[in-house]
Amino acid sequence: MSEQAIQKPILSITNLAQMNLGFFGLQFSFGLQQSNMGPIYNYLGAEESTLPLLFLAGPVTGLIVQPIVGAMSDRTLSKYGRRTPYFLIGALLCSICLLLMPLSAALWMAVSLLWILDAANNITMEPYRAYVSDRLVTQQQPAGFLMQASFTGLAQTLAYLAPVIFVALGMNKDAVDANGIPHIAHAAFYTGAFLSITTIAWSVFRIRELPLSEAQIKHIRANPLTPKATILEIWNAIRDMPLTMRQLGLMMLFQWYGMFCYWQYIVNALARGVFDTTDAASQGYRDAALLNGQIGGFYNFVAFLAGFALIPFSRRFGPKIMHVVSIGLAGIAMLTLPYIENPALLFIPMVGIGLGWASIMGNPYVIVARSIPPERTGVYMGIFNMMIVIPMLIQTVTLPLFYDSLLGGNPQNVIMLAGSFLLIAAIFMTRVREQA
Repeated sequence: MSEQAIQKPILSITNLAQMNLGFFGLQFSFGLQQSNMGPIYNYLGAEESTLPLLFLAGPVTGLIVQPIVGAMSDRTLSKYGRRTPYFLIGALLCSICLLLMPLSAALWMAVSLLWILDAANNITMEPYRAYVSDRLVTQQQPAGFLMQASFTGLAQTLAYLAPVIFVALGMNKDAVDANGIPHIAHAAFYTGAFLSITTIAWSVFRIRELPLSEAQIKHIRANPLTPKATILEIWNAIRDMPLTMRQLGLMMLFQWYGMFCYWQYIVNALARGVFDTTDAASQGYRDAALLNGQIGGFYNFVAFLAGFALIPFSRRFGPKIMHVVSIGLAGIAMLTLPYIENPALLFIPMVGIGLGWASIMGNPYVIVARSIPPERTGVYMGIFNMMIVIPMLIQTVTLPLFYDSLLGGNPQNVIMLAGSFLLIAAIFMTRVREQA
């Protein structure tokens, strides 16, 4: 189905920003998970070696929810559009979970809420990716996806810095509730709950989906929204997957295995390397969590700026080359982290990690969007995200098996592993063939 038939208008920069504002709220939620769930699990008594298993929620829910929701959104007919119902349902569930998370009284409660929270985020995520592809002409898709990367950087900057900001506003960094969870974490999650629903609502009602053509409506009605049809569509899409997507598989495996290692163990690595502690109840550990907020906020701010900066470079050199360079620099940066004991010097490698994170959230999606048929955008974006969650699932299951034996029970070695895997991902990225 041609873009001319759909008559997609060229959007102004302002409208592109409004269209992607909902991604800000969505990624603020992810930023809270990345920076706070490890410490929350530790506050509630989790063992360091079992942390990956407690993060199973993300990969498992993503593996199940995203391709199904993506396929369903391709076939949904409603007065609000194909994608919008999923945005709103997911955002509402996300807000509820964010409100409840810091109230967790036991480890099982926090783990259960994370499962629901990840499911809610996944309900929103892939229809949102498809919405950008639906709404933009081919020439604007790089700007659209890289602007998503910028909003990801900005949202996660603020999510990481939220506890630091609340301390600066006068909250006591050492004040904790009866379960050991800091009050500043409560404030951060409540902020995320507000942003989740409000930013999504702004985007979907300010930049509405385009009306479907008669041919699109006929196609959807000929393929009813039933469980059997949805599963069959996912299977057929996997069978017919474009070569470019298949080639991205190995790169995605190493890229996301490495990123998940980083997010899970960076606070523990900082606690040991900078503050010389392994005690989650100590002031040094809380200081490590705040330091991670600062450096994590900085690398995400770099990602915010890099998302815009990568647009002209990706047009000139191509998203493939820019992704190779960006994740390569991120890998080198992670390899240096365990050797840095001065907190001020930690901000230097964060530049490389920020550049890599901006590219991760933008350039692969540009490549995929160019290789898939527009009428199957939702299901293919869901399948592509399986290439994110499967590596995460593999990581959560395998890392505990060799954490003590091969990595010496040292979280700093996990960060080194993460950097090595990003470098391997960059090598595999060089073998991907782009479609013009």
